[in-house]
Amino acid sequence: MEYYNYIKALHLIFIVTWFAGLFYIPRLFVYQIEAFHKPSPEKEILGRQLKLMAKRLWNIITWPSAILATSFAVVLLFLNPVLLEIPWMQVKLVFVALLFLYHLKTHQYYKQLQRDEVKKTSNFMRLWNEGATFILFAVIFLVILKSAINWIFGVIGILVLGILLMLGFKIYKNIRSKNPDA
Repeated sequence: MEYYNYIKALHLIFIVTWFAGLFYIPRLFVYQIEAFHKPSPEKEILGRQLKLMAKRLWNIITWPSAILATSFAVVLLFLNPVLLEIPWMQVKLVFVALLFLYHLKTHQYYKQLQRDEVKKTSNFMRLWNEGATFILFAVIFLVILKSAINWIFGVIGILVLGILLMLGFKIYKNIRSKNPDA
């Protein structure tokens, strides 16, 4: 099954581009929210440009990548169904389900901001931006370690990473409050 590795390579390529979109879109949300609170005409100029950037990223890169990554994953599982019996794969699929929930919630935020509905703060979006990071760490550790038990240590590591990110966020917020241009 030489083509299996080609399908796997395509799956991985589209995972990378999917995550690239998921990493970048919340940053655009941060900028959109901050632009929304600026005076005219800056608000309108930035708002239009950021909405266009978000639209292109979301519809041309992120959604197609999610669909293609998933399609290739389904083909891989069809060609090698024994993977579904392996405990680490079952745990990985739980994280993939969480990734889809994250993606769909991000889509909801995208739609709101496209309608100029600002319901979240830029600080919230900075934290939201880390959601995909947690899922990526969990999945990578599961795939590399191939152990449903060792993933517990990975989750502990993710929690430590989360604490460090929160501390970094607090420090950044303090620095930014003292220097708005940071």
